[in-house]
Amino acid sequence: MKIRILPAIVFSLALSVAYAQDAPTAPPPGQGGWQGQRGGRGGMMGRGGMGANGVMGTVTAVAADHYTIKTEVGDTYTVHFSANTHIIKAPPQRGGPGGPGGRMGGDQGMGRGQGGGMGGSAVQELKPADIKVGDTIAAMGELDTSAKSVGAITVVQIDPERARQMQEMQANFGKTWLQGKVTAVDGVKVSVFSNIDNAAHSFAADENTTFRKRRDPITLADVQVGDTVRVEGAVKNGAFVATTVMVMGMPTGAPPMPPAPPAGAAQPR
Repeated sequence: MKIRILPAIVFSLALSVAYAQDAPTAPPPGQGGWQGQRGGRGGMMGRGGMGANGVMGTVTAVAADHYTIKTEVGDTYTVHFSANTHIIKAPPQRGGPGGPGGRMGGDQGMGRGQGGGMGGSAVQELKPADIKVGDTIAAMGELDTSAKSVGAITVVQIDPERARQMQEMQANFGKTWLQGKVTAVDGVKVSVFSNIDNAAHSFAADENTTFRKRRDPITLADVQVGDTVRVEGAVKNGAFVATTVMVMGMPTGAPPMPPAPPAGAAQPR
């Protein structure tokens, strides 16, 4: 199964901005040709490399009230925006994937921390004209997959280095990191369902696994069904063995936030 985690990663940043301040209002249905209808494919990942409420791609044309983009699978989407659309530039990644302090031990969630994940420095507000042909953007809002359009609440411009790092994260999903909601705990084996690829996964803990909830150390016994966890580790003898497990505290309604992959041999706190 081909996973499409890039939109989930960047939408996590967009959502973190939306939760940090009053969320802007999407363009009213009917304006700018926006149908205001959600597509029927659902799930975090869709056919065009999109979330259930957004799309990501390379800008091919810029107009007064919309952008035209091409997704990673070659689909063309129209991104409608208005004066209410929040347009931002993702801050540049610092110190390689995860940035300094981007390990799982702290609370540097994406778009929240100091140097970790999608965080690092404050996002930069942009004007619609700051988005140019050739830029990579993600648009979050009301998605219409049949019309291939989105009425954007938030548009995020992504710099090339960050895009490369997100591609690296995509390649490493299931190999060096996992994320999902716990569905079962059986001894040292934990089963999760991930919205990253809409599939079930599992990981095993051993004597070297570190567990944390925010900044507080916990144990495997504290991990409960229904918790959202993000995990770093490696595949050994066909099983994913966790080095670090973090139980995540999430805003109500927010999707899981994929962590930045570990840089080299970085060890959890």
